[in-house]
Amino acid sequence: MISTVTSRGQTAIPAVIRRRYNIKAHTKLEWIDDGHMITVLPVSQDPIKALRGRIKGVDLVGALLKERQEDRQRD
Repeated sequence: MISTVTSRGQTAIPAVIRRRYNIKAHTKLEWIDDGHMITVLPVSQDPIKALRGRIKGVDLVGALLKERQEDRQRD
């Protein structure tokens, strides 16, 4: 999907995206610039409620141990 930026720096969020992510008037958006890409995320009014169930079934300890092992190999 493509949108155009106006001379005032404004753009429209496509309706499909607004519906999918429940973006309505006064929804705050977080802009993340990693130097290569810009990511736009809607900021939830209730971050705890938004995260509920997101990590169910994820082996967090295993992921942490794997990341630490990769860090040791890089050093």
